[in-house]
Order: sequence, then structure tokens, then C-alpha cells
Amino acid sequence: MDIATLIGIIAGIAAVISGFLWEGGQLSGLLQKTAALIVFGGTIAAVVASFPTYRLRTIPAALRMAFGRHRYDSKQWVEELIEMSTIARRSGVLALERKVVDHPNPFLQDGIQMVVDGTDPDIVRQILEMEIDSVEQKHEGYAKIFEAAGGYAPTMGIIGTVMGLIQVLGSLTDPTGLGPAIAVAFTATLYGVASANLIFLPIASKIKSRSADEVQAMEMMLEGVLAIQNGENPQLVRKRLESFTLAHRQDAPSPLAKEGLDESAQ
Repeated sequence: MDIATLIGIIAGIAAVISGFLWEGGQLSGLLQKTAALIVFGGTIAAVVASFPTYRLRTIPAALRMAFGRHRYDSKQWVEELIEMSTIARRSGVLALERKVVDHPNPFLQDGIQMVVDGTDPDIVRQILEMEIDSVEQKHEGYAKIFEAAGGYAPTMGIIGTVMGLIQVLGSLTDPTGLGPAIAVAFTATLYGVASANLIFLPIASKIKSRSADEVQAMEMMLEGVLAIQNGENPQLVRKRLESFTLAHRQDAPSPLAKEGLDESAQ
């Protein structure tokens, strides 16, 4: 499990509650069953009405993507592709068949298998790019569900507040109870805005971030597969593949620094 996602959500909720208590509020003031029912029940209903059933069935997979541990070790893939490139240069691409039979990455396995089978390079690129597009669309579908929830929740909060104010304004015979009643009504808005910005939208952003990492790894594998098929020098293959990981390496030197230029002067 990716603890960073969970820590972020819990820390955000804790910060909101702590700030409320710090100002002298009571925790019981935040616990309103009616507001929770309107906001969360209404948000869930709106999401269900917005997406077809087959898309809603992907919610568990989307949550696993957001909260699960996904590590795309690009350096490992680079070294493995360089090794395959060396084998192909020495013994031919047919020597790679045994290496990819039980490979854990199906995308790389498919690509190398097509190379071993003698598939035309343009067709290899076309098929692998279609697989990448399919993955992007799938992940985009995951994120859209939570983005929709993040859009509906604040609106449901406003609806809950308006309903509460209608009830308050209909009971003006007891002025002493107006303050607490209005406070309860605005709790719905708090639920809606907080859940959207602390839960739903961050989950959507995490899915998009994970998707970008996975797609980048797949694009790197695509270039590696085509380089192997073209019989390129392993060192040239390494330079090409490492360009995909340079932007994600915190210790990577700046291209300007390599040329002895002062970035601050630019």
C-alpha cells in the first residue's frame, strides 16, 4: 500500500478538524448525520447516474491504483533492455525467445515476441502504441469518476445548506435557536468542499500521476524494442532509453551544467 496517499488524506482531514477545535469549536458540531447523508448519499447517487455500470465496476481497480504500491523501476527496465540488445547483436533476435517466455511485464513480452516472430517494425510500433493508448484511456476513465465526485460533492453541500436554511427560516418563532441551527446547516457545505478537495480530487490526481509514470515506462520499452529490432548498438540504446528517465532523476545534472553554463544567468 502506498502510505503517502493515505497519510496525505488523513493529514488534510486532521488539519481541518484541528483548526476548528483550535478556534474553540466542539467536535460534536462537525458530526451531523443529515448533512453527511445529503452530501455523500447525493454524491454517490450523482456518480452512479453519470457513468454506465461497466465503468462503475472499475472503481475498486481505481482505488488500488491510487492506494496500492506501484513502482516503475525505469532503471531496471533500461538494464534489461540493454541486456536484450546485447544478446540480439551477438546471437540474433531469436535468442531472445527463451528470455521473454515468462517475462513479468506483458507489454515488453508482447513487443519482444513480435520482434522474434519477424513482425514488420511499423506494425510493431503501431500495435504497441495502441496498447499504450488503451492504458491511457483506461486510467483516464478511473480518474474521471473521482473528478466527477469532486465536482458533485460541493454542490451537494450547498443543496444541504440551502435545505437547512429553509428549515431555519421556517422556524423563526425561537430566535435563540437560530445560531446553532444555521451552524448545522453550513456543516453540509463543509462536508462537500472538504471531501472534494481532501479525498476525491487528490485520488484523481494520484491516478493521473501513476498513469503518467506507467505510460512513460511503456514508451521507453517501445523505443527499446524497436532499437533491438533495428540491431542498434547497446550503448546508443542506453543513451536513448536514459533520456526517458532523466527528467525523473533528482540527481540528474542540468544540460546547461554539462556545458559549463550558469543557469542563473539565463
